[in-house]
Amino acid sequence: MTQSSAASNTFAPALSHGPIVEVFADIFQVTGSFRMGPGVVITRNMTILRQAGELTLVNSVRLTPAGLAELDKLGKVTNLMKIGAFHGMDDPFYVDRYQPKFWAPPGVRHSAGLQHTADLTDGLEPLPNTSVFAFAHGKHPEVALIIARHGGLLLTCDSLQNWTSFAGASLLAKVVLSVLGFGPKHIGGPWTKAMGPGVRQDLVRLLDMPFATLLPAHGTVLRDHAKEGLREAITKRFG
Repeated sequence: MTQSSAASNTFAPALSHGPIVEVFADIFQVTGSFRMGPGVVITRNMTILRQAGELTLVNSVRLTPAGLAELDKLGKVTNLMKIGAFHGMDDPFYVDRYQPKFWAPPGVRHSAGLQHTADLTDGLEPLPNTSVFAFAHGKHPEVALIIARHGGLLLTCDSLQNWTSFAGASLLAKVVLSVLGFGPKHIGGPWTKAMGPGVRQDLVRLLDMPFATLLPAHGTVLRDHAKEGLREAITKRFG
């Protein structure tokens, strides 16, 4: 079991972030930041799911005290989900603060010696109306979530992104993202290289899942046309 003692006494600091925004009924996002290196700061999103007064945090972003007060007004944090292999720096903070059930794909590594308490496996329904899609052919553990609400929602980490603008990123980061070809309806080259070419067949299989809107960890919400966006992104990345 994950206990607060498993986490380090020092946590990654809360960086600047925007307000918690309700993008659909009982589904919220907050855009924070991540320092990749000297002068390179990009944005990242945490999604918050609310069901019967209980909150599930997906792709955690540590909030400031004011942000945490706003979060606590929404409900009680009972679940924390790490769905991407390359995120999770703020998981130790939330495990220590709320002692939630901590979900993650089998075999994924965590910050500060954490151990998750429940596996996110392909086809699992960890929450009502929520199922897990696993990138089974990737070199690192990663999943997406499919939520059967609001016409079908796809929650991703680093797989499918939607950079409609680079607002909130540092000037150097904007240059780097532009040079690397990041933009709308995007499957990142660095993510694809890390995961290996096998993820192409996973992404094609994802097209069969029931979703219409994308809530990514990077970029903005892609409403109603996410499936077409994924198909376009696959073609751009893999030909």
